[in-house]
Amino acid sequence: MPPGITTLAADAPELSAANTGFMLICTALVMLMTPGLAFFYGGMVRVKSTLNMLMMSFISLGIVTILWVLYGFSLAFGTDVGSVIGWSSDFVGLSGIGVTELWDGYTIPVYVFAVFQLMFAILTPALISGALADRVKFTSWALFITLWVTVVYFPVAHWVWGAGGWLFELGVIDFAGGTAVHINAGAAALGVILVIGKRVGFKKDPMRPHSLPLVMLGAALLWFGWFGFNAGSWLGNDDGVGAVMFVNTQVATGAAVLGWLAYEKIRHGSFTTLGAASGAVAGLVAITPAGGAVSPLGAIAIGVIAGVLCAMAVGLKYKFGYDDSLDVVGVHLVGGVLGSLLIGFFATGGVQSDAKGLFYGGGLDQLGKQAVGVFAVLAYSLVVSAVLAFVLDKTIGMRVSEDEEISGIDQVEHAETAYDFSGTGGGTVARTAQPAPGNPAAPTNKKVDA
Repeated sequence: MPPGITTLAADAPELSAANTGFMLICTALVMLMTPGLAFFYGGMVRVKSTLNMLMMSFISLGIVTILWVLYGFSLAFGTDVGSVIGWSSDFVGLSGIGVTELWDGYTIPVYVFAVFQLMFAILTPALISGALADRVKFTSWALFITLWVTVVYFPVAHWVWGAGGWLFELGVIDFAGGTAVHINAGAAALGVILVIGKRVGFKKDPMRPHSLPLVMLGAALLWFGWFGFNAGSWLGNDDGVGAVMFVNTQVATGAAVLGWLAYEKIRHGSFTTLGAASGAVAGLVAITPAGGAVSPLGAIAIGVIAGVLCAMAVGLKYKFGYDDSLDVVGVHLVGGVLGSLLIGFFATGGVQSDAKGLFYGGGLDQLGKQAVGVFAVLAYSLVVSAVLAFVLDKTIGMRVSEDEEISGIDQVEHAETAYDFSGTGGGTVARTAQPAPGNPAAPTNKKVDA
């Protein structure tokens, strides 16, 4: 994603109604991804955790929005301070921004850029929640989001996309969030689950998705919204780069679905709907950093590789004993790492920049830069997220009690259930004959045990 750059007055662009409208549509699409993620995760958990899973995503919409306005936008995209963080007083509270003031070097208002980036900031901590299903106090989760976006997401976004950020200046390519979003969230998820531990019954009790239609609905909404996530990250539609990204998003996702299903069929003997949905998300994750640097053929290769390797990676939790409930590590961390590193092989040098990968004569230079970005973000997010989880766990506590987890976190944390079975749990009501004339007191219905 290109950061703002200063231009000379004579070359300064003018506000483009077309680009502004395009970016507002893309922003709305990215916003839809968070509810889509809520449905995706909500269908994957057991019935007793459905509402909590939905709420763990929805609360991010509230918390991160307010933090972004107060100081998040300033930290992520303000004037660079030491290549690690930003700060601009005009961005605090979004109070010093003119209505028609343009984002430097682009034809869209600062407000449009700010709200587009806000949707990325909202989605990223919501991604983490899938690893923590069934067992985290809602208050602790809300506080974790507040701390995490402040000390992890906002600085990392500046590293990768902010003018002067050290990874941006190094030349790391991340079109729409392979490092800043997916590796960041996946590494954070791993750090937290290593602190809080496994669910009760992990590797013993069946923990199958309760609603695969809900999973498929969520995956479809994510896929739809991802076009705004990816194509919009060029901040305009004047030179065709966003169009290439749009095409590559579709191509890589389709290829990943096929790759995941092929692996499933060979390994387990079945084509599953959960596999199709997970494969789609893996492809979307992998193409996110790379789609502006590769050709459609490269996107196919990235999608297939991500589909197969992410399908393999989700099983590692059973081998190594970490309880990544909904495969955030296997899909988002592994998919983000693959997509970011594969730029070093498949970058053509003819789309978003002239940087070429190994297969196009560029040698190992870009691959080395990508590796620095991948492992810097991974290490920082993993360590800091684990520290935050540890501090919260030792102070207010991160987990509900074992009895509360077994009985169901929806009732404990939200005093609600996702589905009302009261009308069907006790039997059915059958119609009998009408009462005889002159005997209005005769019963017209009787309850028959189911």
